[in-house]
Amino acid sequence: MSKKAVIVISSHVARGSVGNRAIVFALETLGFPVWAIPTVTLPWHPGHGKATRIVASNIEFDNLLTDIANAPWIDEVGAILTGYMANPTQVVSVAKLISGLKDKNPDLIYLCDPVIGDEAGLYIQQETAQAIQDKFIPLCDIATPNRFELAWLTDEKAPDTIAETLSLAKQLGSSQVLTTSSPAENPNQTSNLYYSAKTKLLATHDQFKNPPNGPGDLTAAIYLGHLLSDMAPDKNLSLTTASVFEILQNATTLGSSELNLESDAQSIVKPKAGISIKSANHCD
Repeated sequence: MSKKAVIVISSHVARGSVGNRAIVFALETLGFPVWAIPTVTLPWHPGHGKATRIVASNIEFDNLLTDIANAPWIDEVGAILTGYMANPTQVVSVAKLISGLKDKNPDLIYLCDPVIGDEAGLYIQQETAQAIQDKFIPLCDIATPNRFELAWLTDEKAPDTIAETLSLAKQLGSSQVLTTSSPAENPNQTSNLYYSAKTKLLATHDQFKNPPNGPGDLTAAIYLGHLLSDMAPDKNLSLTTASVFEILQNATTLGSSELNLESDAQSIVKPKAGISIKSANHCD
């Protein structure tokens, strides 16, 4: 049986492996058709320096999403993944699309990667972050915030422990929350922490010094792909974490400023890195 298509809505860069460049590559590598919609077009990741931003007008963007909603092939779509949003009006238009498609197909899965900031603070307008908090989080089935984003979206301070992270994940309210760059039991390590009402899991690995941008986008895409293939949460977390760890390890070994997805496709499909999964129930 053919796999369902995924609508992905995030940033597009001409050079690099962030935003939709990473998301689309990962999902297509896992065998999923992708409908990709850019929220902003950039020559490269802004972290590399000042760059031109091309953003469609709000009317054009909304009209494009209306076309998507009314496409004759819309029944092909089984999931939506959102990432970087350029302004709060985009959030409203995307939320309208998601709500409409969920009304038509209650089985549609929506994963929100709330790309709003990191430990340095917000890197989008506060109004846009607020719109993501108000419009996307209540709609999503899965949220994949980093540690800072989880804290901002729950109006709390950044968690310092696994137990605090689980508490904020529960507070966020999504059915599943996968927190990246979460605290680990060892201060020299980091973790991906999975939360649902029934299951709490921890995947830990060593930290990387000055890693390239894009692992959050990659994590969201790979996790969603495995979820759509009916993979159990523990295996999904293990393989997703292993894939991203392996790709980051390859990039840092080469001293690359970008993820080298074009040469690391096999790491997405069948990673060799061993990532053990622990129950985090005792930390709740």
